[in-house]
Amino acid sequence: MDKRNDEEMRMKRIDTQFNPASVPPERVLQFGEGNFLRAFIDWMFHRMNESGVFGGSAVVVQPLDNGLVDLLNEQNGLYTLYLRGILHGEEVNEHELITSLSRGLNPYTDWEAYLETACNPDMRFVVSNTTEAGIAYTPVAMPEGTCPASFPAKLTAWLAERFNTFGGTAESGMIFLPCELINHNGAALKANVLKHSKDWKLGDGFDRWIEADCVFLSTLVDRIVPGYPRDEVDAMTAGLGYEDRLICAAEIFHLLVIEGPEELKAELPFHKAGLNVVWTDDMQPYRTRKVGILNGAHTASVLAAFLGGVDTVGQMMDDPVFGAYVQSVVFNELAPALPMDQEEVKTFATAVMERFQNPYIRHELLSISLNSVAKWTVRVLPAVKSYMDQFGEVPPLLSFSLAALIAFYKGDLRTGYTPNDDPAVLDAFNAAWADGDVVVDVLKKTEWWGEDLTLLPGFELDVSKALGQIMLLGARAAVKGRLADENA
Repeated sequence: MDKRNDEEMRMKRIDTQFNPASVPPERVLQFGEGNFLRAFIDWMFHRMNESGVFGGSAVVVQPLDNGLVDLLNEQNGLYTLYLRGILHGEEVNEHELITSLSRGLNPYTDWEAYLETACNPDMRFVVSNTTEAGIAYTPVAMPEGTCPASFPAKLTAWLAERFNTFGGTAESGMIFLPCELINHNGAALKANVLKHSKDWKLGDGFDRWIEADCVFLSTLVDRIVPGYPRDEVDAMTAGLGYEDRLICAAEIFHLLVIEGPEELKAELPFHKAGLNVVWTDDMQPYRTRKVGILNGAHTASVLAAFLGGVDTVGQMMDDPVFGAYVQSVVFNELAPALPMDQEEVKTFATAVMERFQNPYIRHELLSISLNSVAKWTVRVLPAVKSYMDQFGEVPPLLSFSLAALIAFYKGDLRTGYTPNDDPAVLDAFNAAWADGDVVVDVLKKTEWWGEDLTLLPGFELDVSKALGQIMLLGARAAVKGRLADENA
């Protein structure tokens, strides 16, 4: 066979697949360049652009000092999204080139370029996904030429620049779509902005502009996004005919619930692109169901399963021990703890179990483990307390999930992983394990849980017992024992 020359053998770059000159105006400021936003909200903007109803692109701000914006810029903001699963009983396996991102910015290395985007009159929307830990208030001096660490501080500095540039006109106001999975995320983000405004003495005029001309919508997002399909990327690249280092994979199901004025649908016409977006004046029933079942199931199970030698959600569901654990924790503890119609909850839970078993989805447990402390607080602790209020006893598998979290953060019970969380959280776990009374130290972290968990009757004892089982027997045998006790 004749050898092809280097040019012929070189895989085409993704940025040759699209004309950058056709990128629409930057109308969206996006905090976060990770898989979820690219597979969810950026896909929605792309779909609206393709339908001719939006006409805007997003400039992506890297929220941490290490991230993907350099790679994003190398690809001219382009990436390929694979959507796969079961829809209306039919198997779906499709992909498309997403063209809704204009460029990426690293505010840690180019603060001035970041602030310049505030001076763009076309800017209208802010979207974000900085995990549950991202919308948090951290006192900090007003930045002067350097980037603050927290997302709310970055955003407030940007808004101050915009206010000063346009004089606080109504037309310069912004619409916020935070995608962090905390309750009333829009209201929480607004409160943090106003706290920084007070600290920095930005003035009554700035505060009035925030109150009158900026709209902080609260949202609920739902799509399972495992991210970069590492095990399939070679076959995908061969099929695409071009190299894409930001390929993203997600399930076909998607839902965005927005709590806010329905008249904003004219500016965000998701419905005209056929997207599953609900506008409502009360998103709590949607949030309670989704966070309590889908996200609660993830957070209550993945750390134990990982310590037991499992790597993905699919493997976890197929595993005889951990699959039974997930089913039991969902139907016996999470679902009964929800103050909703139980038949509706069980129907939703059954659908979630099917989504977890999607054969196309390789959702890495380590990916889900990011910031597990904040996630456990939001997703599992409310179910623990509700269950104890209703049934007068500690939910054995949910208490076990906290023991598994404590064991996971020890960092040495399985080779090849490092817990990924805020450095202060990791330091606290290291100190707690060194102290020798790790369960008490962790349960008393009121800054994490919002309360002292040792005060929950019987909870400390049950978590201690579960942790002892994990450390003595290993996670798999410990789960098996818990399930046997539950079924006895």
